[in-house]
Amino acid sequence: MTYGVALRLERGLVFGADTRTNAGIDNIAQYRKLQFWRKPGERVIVLLAAGNLAVTQSVVSLINEQLSSGEPDQPNLLNQPSMFRVARHIGDIIRRVRETDGPSLEASKSGFNASFILGGQIGSERPTLFQIYAEGNFIEASDDTPFFQIGEHKYGKPILDRVAQPKMRLGEAAKLMLLSFDSTLRSNLSVGMPIDILIYERDSLDVRREKRIEDDDEYFKKLSAAWSDALRQAFAKIDEFKV
Repeated sequence: MTYGVALRLERGLVFGADTRTNAGIDNIAQYRKLQFWRKPGERVIVLLAAGNLAVTQSVVSLINEQLSSGEPDQPNLLNQPSMFRVARHIGDIIRRVRETDGPSLEASKSGFNASFILGGQIGSERPTLFQIYAEGNFIEASDDTPFFQIGEHKYGKPILDRVAQPKMRLGEAAKLMLLSFDSTLRSNLSVGMPIDILIYERDSLDVRREKRIEDDDEYFKKLSAAWSDALRQAFAKIDEFKV
């Protein structure tokens, strides 16, 4: 299992994904779950993946294969006219992978388990965010629901529900996202460091702010400790329950 989250804000987009992959308690590895593609000045496309690693890697491999084919008439991420069309294109790729691998996965009772968050900006369009399901269909983020989560999301959702707002500053949203990861890391061993973070500034049409946060990252350790202290202080200030 993994945990991925992205926020759509007025100032841009913020993405985060852990790198842990589990195939049992004695088989833990790290794989990058955050991918991006760009044509500076024209478009930036970011994809987060969760679920069966073989399935999600097949999807990313097909995306990259199309981009490297050198065939100008073949549809790919970098020649789609809008982010909506990019979402449709990735949905088609997911369905292709499902046609190939789905029957054997269903027969083994593993199931075709994959989910994606797609975000980015093309030209003068507003930055957009989509959640794409294993069936290839998708939904778009809105001002009422400015964030999406995939994977092991239940532990990190409460703070996002309470705090996330479209008008947040990008750095503020990244702090919120890391607190969501901190809650998830404390409660679920299938999610683990390091964490990949990407911050996209609206209309920049380039990737300028990207970081991998390791176990020894000073900011993350300080954030986690400060949040624990703040929760304990808030708890102590609330009146005790009395019958």
